[in-house]
Amino acid sequence: MSRGRLHVVCGPMFAGKTSAVLRLLRTAQAAGRRTLAVKPARDVRYADRELVTHVGDRLPALPVARIDEVLPYATDLVAIDEIHFFASEAVPPIDALLARGTDVIVAGCDIDHFGDVFSPFDALLPRADAVTRIAGTCARCGAPSTHSERLVASTDRIIVGGIGDFVATCAACFRPSARVSR
Repeated sequence: MSRGRLHVVCGPMFAGKTSAVLRLLRTAQAAGRRTLAVKPARDVRYADRELVTHVGDRLPALPVARIDEVLPYATDLVAIDEIHFFASEAVPPIDALLARGTDVIVAGCDIDHFGDVFSPFDALLPRADAVTRIAGTCARCGAPSTHSERLVASTDRIIVGGIGDFVATCAACFRPSARVSR
């Protein structure tokens, strides 16, 4: 059995990462591949059992609290959206999927609102067979966006948010969130 392939789709919020994942899933389905779309159970912004883009495109998805919940499913391709919600705990189950020959697509924000690399991208990027880094449009100057800037106050590293909670910015316009000292 050959090892599965890992495709990483990353970039800031509002860049079209989930749209890219939906296109890849639909292409695989059209080719007759068995697919499974996965999302964090806590991401219920638009739907609890679907991957949904900010513009309303959608596809059924399995909500999970941990990526290892996917391991019992036998499929050709697993696509996991918002992978940064799962942090480094996602890496061993992804490695297990790849080892059994399952192709894996992961998508998410690779840089957090502080400007730091989001885990698990530090571990997944070097393992990737393909990387698609998508830029959106800076909300301030119109340049290609590379960062997600948080607009709401919160000490949590991850919040489930969308339009009104974040804006996409270029590196020059990015204003990182203030770090709270403990």
